[in-house]
Order: sequence, then C-alpha cells, then structure tokens
Amino acid sequence: MTEQRLFPKPLSARDITPFSSARQAWFWFVRCQTARIEGARVVADAGEVVRPCDPDDVYNAVMRLKKSGDLNDRHLQVLEYFGLVEREPDPRDPREKGKGDLWRHAMDALENVLITRGIVKRGQDESFHHDDAVVELGGDLSPCRM
Repeated sequence: MTEQRLFPKPLSARDITPFSSARQAWFWFVRCQTARIEGARVVADAGEVVRPCDPDDVYNAVMRLKKSGDLNDRHLQVLEYFGLVEREPDPRDPREKGKGDLWRHAMDALENVLITRGIVKRGQDESFHHDDAVVELGGDLSPCRM
C-alpha cells in the first residue's frame, strides 16, 4: 500500500482579500455552491479577488457551529433560504422578524469563527452607502410616472 502524502496549497502571488463580514462570506459560499451544483468547477485563485479560504471552509465553520450546538436546524434553514435569494431578512416585514433574529445570531457566531481563522477582517467597510459620495438622480422618479 502506498503512503499518501499531503501537499499544502500554494499561496497566491496576488494580494489576498479577506471578507469584510460573515454575511459577505456566506453569500460568496452560496454562490460558489450554486455554481458547483450547476456544473462549474470551483478553482482556487481563479477569480478577480483572491480569498483567504475555499468555499468549503465557510461551510465547515457553519457545520462546526451546528455540531457544537451554537446553531440549530432553524438557523441552517434561514441561512440556506436567504443565501439562495441573496438577501438578509427584512426587519420591516413582520413575517421575517423571527427569521431576522435567527439570521443575526448565526452571522454573529459565524463571524467570530471566521475572524479567528483570518477569513474575515474586522473593520473593513462592506457598506454600499458612503456619506462622502453624492449621487444625483435624474429623470422621472415618481412611481408609475404619476
């Protein structure tokens, strides 16, 4: 029987960009998983941005949180659903309030794990809203041109 030898993954020559939040890492994982299911082959270091992990690392972190009891099946259902629709639960929708609580709890637990592993770097701004950027809208902005 031959002895199996493990080889470390080569480090990218390009700059590695950690995620700015567990939310961003989760949505990235779901998009990668969807692409896999549709037949794409996920290859490390092939995207425009080099990430400090593989999609499986995010999945494994969630599964470890479930195994330790920090997350339960309801958390996983909420993560899966909102990951697939690529949005967070809407706090204005009363039907999604309980789901929002589960989402925030799962994201907080996942973020702590991903920060420890160097996958998320705290302090990076992931917001699309910047106070110093002013966008002027033009045209008819009324609903249904009323």
